[in-house]
Amino acid sequence: MSAAPVSPQGSAPYPHLFSPLDLGFTTLRNRVLMGSMHTGLEDKARDFPKLAAYFAERAAGGVGLIVTGGFSPNVRGWLKPFSSKLSWPWEVGRHRQVTRAVHEHGAKICLQLLHAGRYAYHPLSVAPSKLKAPINPFTPSPLSSSSVDATIRAYANAAKLARDAGYDGVEVMGSEGYLINQFLSARTNKRSDAWGGDVAQRMRFATEIVRRVRDACGRDFIIVYRLSMLELVPEGSSWDEIATQAQAIEAAGATILNTGIGWHEARVPTIATSVPRAAFAGVTAKLRPHVALPLVATNRINMPDVAERILADGGADLISMARPMLADPEWANKARTGRADRINTCIACNQACLDHVFENKVASCLVNPRAGAETELNYAKTAAPKRIAVVGAGPAGLACATVAAERGHRVTLFEAADEIGGQFNLAKTIPGKEEFHETLRYFRHRIADTGVELRLSTRADADALRGYDHVVLATGVVPRKATFPGNDHPKVIGYLDVLSGRVMPGARVAVIGAGGIGFDVAEYLVHHPVLDAARFAADPFHAVETPVSPSLDVPRWMAEWGVDPTYASPGGLTRPQIEPPTREVWLLQRSPGKPGAKLGKTTGWIHRAALKSKAVVMLGGVEYLGVDDDGLRIRVQSKDGAAQEQRLPVDHVIVCAGQEPRRDLQAALEGGGAQVHLIGGADVAAELDAKRAIAQGSRLAASL
Repeated sequence: MSAAPVSPQGSAPYPHLFSPLDLGFTTLRNRVLMGSMHTGLEDKARDFPKLAAYFAERAAGGVGLIVTGGFSPNVRGWLKPFSSKLSWPWEVGRHRQVTRAVHEHGAKICLQLLHAGRYAYHPLSVAPSKLKAPINPFTPSPLSSSSVDATIRAYANAAKLARDAGYDGVEVMGSEGYLINQFLSARTNKRSDAWGGDVAQRMRFATEIVRRVRDACGRDFIIVYRLSMLELVPEGSSWDEIATQAQAIEAAGATILNTGIGWHEARVPTIATSVPRAAFAGVTAKLRPHVALPLVATNRINMPDVAERILADGGADLISMARPMLADPEWANKARTGRADRINTCIACNQACLDHVFENKVASCLVNPRAGAETELNYAKTAAPKRIAVVGAGPAGLACATVAAERGHRVTLFEAADEIGGQFNLAKTIPGKEEFHETLRYFRHRIADTGVELRLSTRADADALRGYDHVVLATGVVPRKATFPGNDHPKVIGYLDVLSGRVMPGARVAVIGAGGIGFDVAEYLVHHPVLDAARFAADPFHAVETPVSPSLDVPRWMAEWGVDPTYASPGGLTRPQIEPPTREVWLLQRSPGKPGAKLGKTTGWIHRAALKSKAVVMLGGVEYLGVDDDGLRIRVQSKDGAAQEQRLPVDHVIVCAGQEPRRDLQAALEGGGAQVHLIGGADVAAELDAKRAIAQGSRLAASL
């Protein structure tokens, strides 16, 4: 994973990333672009002070250019009813507090103009043609020719209002399957008038928007155009069409071309943690010979060494990072001053950012719960330092200990293991979750920088915890014992046995429990090799090699998901080349219905698709009848209500059926008069939840 670079004495660690970019009429102070991401704070006027504080922290943190979340140019372009919009003069005032806050810290800011088109989640939606999106229950009305022109005027009007509000420019959202992209693509544009037909007519809508925005706002106004360079959908644009569109957008007056990857309905992940870093940077580089405009590389770029390499190789002129700025608002300053090892790295989990937005919550960040809550969650220095003991150095304990120490409390962190991390040490072993290494690297430095006294390999007891003003139990969970016939058979093992490496499962495995842990274990099993007994006998120290995950190997990852590495085929798709699984796996759950239904809203489909491609059999409504030498006997409720018994000829049965909170110390401590707090799994153990654990630990520390 990433580390701080070794630079000659006196040289800048990332010279390309932190060189200015002259746009002719204005200059960006560096090549770091905070990409657009909807937070939910854009939707209500009363939340604009919070939005201003959110952007101000990132501007103070050193980014060069910020792009806001999407604002519709009219009502029909709403993402959802009463969501963000800029179309009336009286809406301008609230924006000025945002632009002032950013400019006070030397950054520039563009407002993103986004018309949802057929992705709009309301009955007023419109599109080029009457084609319902597969991810939306609403069917759009087709725009008339006069309405097309009115929509173009709405874009120009919104851009003029953005300039009046103090924005340095706008980003015109022409990708990800939204309205402009729908006009550009033959997949969604079935019109026979002047706005449909061949590529020249389909792209008129986009070029007219850019031209009229330029006319309305003048030459000294940034126009970023987000071009769909890789659509990842069937019947998507060809490379020749994309290059032609880029040249037309340049001629229409754009200042910068940003890279758009994938449509929201695409069945290829683009920003999840299992996607390799900078997996799509090559498509931006491929466009370079076709245009003279500065190009922006994007998607799964989260550390400065990756960004610097893209720029140094000439693949782009700017690097867009949205969620990495949620994770650490000081990202740019830390990188610029040679402190990349202190960056709180985005792990691309989507749990508190995108999942929150789709649940109509304010976006935040799993590793940084202050994101989106800058005016509410503050880590101010305490006027009354206390002695605080935190027991358990998992995610909850690490967050609580370091925030409390940052505030000036004297903190001792006890950990029974010989390393910090708790459940994160298991998570980082899962193929596709290697980013968890970065979070532990960050916390190791945070412990040192904040002055936490860390006591590893120390199992705290009530006597050792006497004398502290507060005792925080972040002691985690213990796996729940399985209750089915044969649960004591040697074939039956726990997920801790597997992920810790204590047991190497055989070639055929049943996993009981299809929650997040069950899916992770199944992913581990289909990638990790089966122990070769003969090889082990000959050379036990080298008998098992840890495989390289496809998430660390761009060509292999693209092959598995069917992405054309040349980007030449329509939509950039090709036939997937699935690597055979290393084991035969059954993933089972007691409750009826689709396994994995409770996984993350934006990533659950990825986990299900990945395991399906590896031939994992996923069954719901399973009754466990018993384990014996011949395998696992189950009864499955079929769709017609009939129950069918079968025997799974497995070598091992891995139990991932829940956890119980570990609270061994609570009674003794409270009996002795200690002020005890429970956080993380020690508080609620229903399903391991790092987002809740880190937020709970941070908020407790902020309140002490």
